[in-house]
Amino acid sequence: MAQIYISLGSNVQREKHTRAGLDALFAAFGTLQLSSLFESEAVGFAGKAFFNMVIGAQTRLSVDEVVKTLKAIEASNGRLQGDKKFAPRTLDLDLLLYDDLVQGEPLTLPRAEILHNAFVLWPLAELIPARLHPQTQTSYAQLWQDYDKDSQKLWKVEFNWKPSL
Repeated sequence: MAQIYISLGSNVQREKHTRAGLDALFAAFGTLQLSSLFESEAVGFAGKAFFNMVIGAQTRLSVDEVVKTLKAIEASNGRLQGDKKFAPRTLDLDLLLYDDLVQGEPLTLPRAEILHNAFVLWPLAELIPARLHPQTQTSYAQLWQDYDKDSQKLWKVEFNWKPSL
């Protein structure tokens, strides 16, 4: 079984799509490990604030199969293929880590945004503080401690989820 971590983001009907995304991830992967839910300002474009979190799961699927599963969940939540990179999202699911796999094309792992976006790094540091980033060999807790927290604003939001299946 591979340990995977997935980022979830939404800024269109945020609570609805966050819950739907979690339900679909639960249906696909079973037991989920959830970070807190964070609200953050849009990064890279002017838009409504996002809900963001990181989800841990275990899977027997390959990297490609995981990505196909995530894209299918996004599509079922109204995400269109070819959407602009910096634009509003009903649901955005990105594979961040697949065990300690380091690879380039067609999908870069670990995902580069881990080191650059507070809305990915803080939830990862919360979920797996002692785990080492496969490239930097620095713990996620240390990476978060060293992060310039003035560069991106985010805050925890009250959120409870139970699978609706």
